[in-house]
Amino acid sequence: MRGGTEIQPMDYRTYASPFSWRYGRAALRSLFSEHARRRLWRAVWLALAEAQAAEGLMSDLEVADLRANAHRIDIDAALEVEREIHHDLMAEIRVYSSQATLGGGKLHLGATSMDIEDTVETYRLRLALAWVGESLNELVKAFGEKIRRYANVVCMGFTHLQPAEPTTLGYRLAVYGQDLLIDDANLRFVFQNLTTKGLRGAVGTAASYERLLDDSGRSSQIEDYVLERFGLEAREISTQTYPRKLDYLLLSGLAGLGASLSKFAADVRVLSSPEFGEIGEPFGRGQVGSSAMPFKRNPILCERIDSLARLLVGYSDCAWQNAATNLLERTLDDSANRRTILPEALLCTDEIVSLARRVIEGLRVDERRIAQNLRTYGPFAGTEAVMMEAVRSGGDRQQLHESLRRASMESWEALARGQDNPLSRLLTEDRALTSLVDPAEIRLLLDPGTHVGTAPQRARLLADRIEQLEPFPRQEEVTLTPSQDDATDE
Repeated sequence: MRGGTEIQPMDYRTYASPFSWRYGRAALRSLFSEHARRRLWRAVWLALAEAQAAEGLMSDLEVADLRANAHRIDIDAALEVEREIHHDLMAEIRVYSSQATLGGGKLHLGATSMDIEDTVETYRLRLALAWVGESLNELVKAFGEKIRRYANVVCMGFTHLQPAEPTTLGYRLAVYGQDLLIDDANLRFVFQNLTTKGLRGAVGTAASYERLLDDSGRSSQIEDYVLERFGLEAREISTQTYPRKLDYLLLSGLAGLGASLSKFAADVRVLSSPEFGEIGEPFGRGQVGSSAMPFKRNPILCERIDSLARLLVGYSDCAWQNAATNLLERTLDDSANRRTILPEALLCTDEIVSLARRVIEGLRVDERRIAQNLRTYGPFAGTEAVMMEAVRSGGDRQQLHESLRRASMESWEALARGQDNPLSRLLTEDRALTSLVDPAEIRLLLDPGTHVGTAPQRARLLADRIEQLEPFPRQEEVTLTPSQDDATDE
């Protein structure tokens, strides 16, 4: 499917989802197209016919007829039938059987709609997730390279959006990298658990197939044949559908990845503002930041990530409700929204992963501003170390805390007036303090570069772990017959 049917040109005179043309890769849009959906339906019907022929339920000539006509997708004809009967899959059956006049009489034998639809949907979800997982793998590797590169670059850390203690840029990037490793592991779990319904009829008992085979218990062989063609597995128990809980498992996993990338993008936006100026997303020489303000360098990639990521939690919530209210053996109130939430969640995730990779690979780092901010705010982080050393030399902890607090507040006021941070000078001129700690040692303790703990080592350890990350699991793509691949569709 990656190199399969091209999407027809868009008609820009009518509404189309942005995911139909703007967001997500073309191969994913093709995979979730109506043409691909019906083509895969026919592939399932053909596999079912082949399995039933092996059981003597169809002749080789009937199967050959279905195979010869499987490529003749005619959506307009199917929609015309659907307007009369109000059932999309049954309309496709009527068109296909009218084309395959010899084998069409036994098309869909023993099956219910969801035997066909759920097989196709599970296949498409797994294939799409495998593609997204591959992109996520590349994104994580890109983070690993930056983490290692900046492991020792000391920068100011912020809590509550206020200066806190120093960290390193590599360690900060490792926070995002670690989140993405969690998402990667979660989506691998999701991929392994995306199982389909199987071919089991109206309520999942396989009664119709067993009746065709004289209750011989051989219906599982037909199911195994079809699922093997699509690289799928089924669980022991099903109803008319595969568990809609699996849709929630997938979409909540994608929403989790969206949360990680949303935080990364939001932090880049904060740190690219002039007040920080430390890092920024790539900005092209000819890029326009604003139609009204030519000087603007808006972080549009990160803003787009944050905007799209908000959709993912909405898709996930809808999937939760589908799982929670799919009553008894099946209700249809999930059907319409699944046409939207499943493809769009994957296309949305594909887009934000691609955007995040552009940001991290082209990340602009201003080490001059990082050092400047560190000189401005970093000395405050050393006040605790100064207090500890002074107490060890016999000072009163409470009195020292008050002295350091007063000096810090005076320093903040100086910064507010646009002056350099005077904290080092104030403390080394405090005779009560210097009687306990040598002024040279005070200046050393206030040096933020000496106060990053194990951040560089831990950042490099995570980069090592990223380097060892295995490729995301693959979903083998369905091989269609040459006549299907090469033929011109009607």
